[in-house]
Amino acid sequence: MPSGGEEAPAADSDLPLTEGATGEAVRDLQRRLRALDLDLGVDTFGYYGPGTSAAVRAFQDQRGLRVDGICDRNTWASLVEAGRILGERLLYYRKAMLKGDDVATLQRQLGALGFDAGRPDGIFGPETHDALCEFQRNVGLTEDGICGPTTVQYLRRYTARVTGSVLVAGIRERVKLSDAPRTLRGWRVAVGEAGGLAALAEATRRVLRRAGADVLTLHDPDESAHAAQANAAEVDVYVGLRLEPGLVGCRSFYFQGHRGYASEAGRNLARLTSEAVAGRLQVPAMACRGMGTPLLRETRMPAIVIEIGPPSLVVRRTREVADAITEGLDRWVGRPFPE
Repeated sequence: MPSGGEEAPAADSDLPLTEGATGEAVRDLQRRLRALDLDLGVDTFGYYGPGTSAAVRAFQDQRGLRVDGICDRNTWASLVEAGRILGERLLYYRKAMLKGDDVATLQRQLGALGFDAGRPDGIFGPETHDALCEFQRNVGLTEDGICGPTTVQYLRRYTARVTGSVLVAGIRERVKLSDAPRTLRGWRVAVGEAGGLAALAEATRRVLRRAGADVLTLHDPDESAHAAQANAAEVDVYVGLRLEPGLVGCRSFYFQGHRGYASEAGRNLARLTSEAVAGRLQVPAMACRGMGTPLLRETRMPAIVIEIGPPSLVVRRTREVADAITEGLDRWVGRPFPE
């Protein structure tokens, strides 16, 4: 199998990087930030000062990550991926799937040409492999599922003739949801929590089951584990629950990826659910934002994360929150896309 041109990640011992850090890992971080035209201010090369922290914040905001100015494993991985340019390495499907902006570019180009590579999430999975093979077959190339220099050349030749940016992934999402039941009966729903909200997840499961849904509850601090289990169970929708001690209100997140591509169904679900929870608890409905966190990126179905607080309010009114989440989902299945 050809080499994927993979780059070793920063050592666990180097991460997270925060203000005050020094050394080669900081220099590597700063080189990557500079390559993305992010200003480091007056920080000395090799010193993680306020300028580097501001650049990390700007990058996190661009990529839909948590904005805290700390270079953790997710931020580091995203920085590595952001430096990938289509054509600089071979792309192909393997068990440890290749990730990067070059993959996302490939997915967008295939999707714009009518080949269903899935949404542009930058993960080279089986959908991308199948779409690439179909493209190669259609243009008379060897159908090997490997995106090398010749395939890139053909992609550029054909995408240069395409106008507009409608992707097959977005059309497929609309078609699938338009054929789905307009009530919760028969829907397969995953409800996940990363810690501290097991009671709310269980209450939500009970309310959803009474509405006729088939519910899978997930309890794991690892976001990618949630995505893997939801994908394996082939659920129709995922709802993640997060407790935020410093928050008074409700905010929600949906998938947004490469060059602003967003799940319209996910955006609508996040809005409706957040409004229902905030209304039931009589707290502010805060940001409804697209993000590219591992969970939202790796799930293969419409997925949202709801953050609520304060904890004392959630504990006292667990059943009401569960009712509100079900209400938001029920409204969404009736109309998955905004008018």
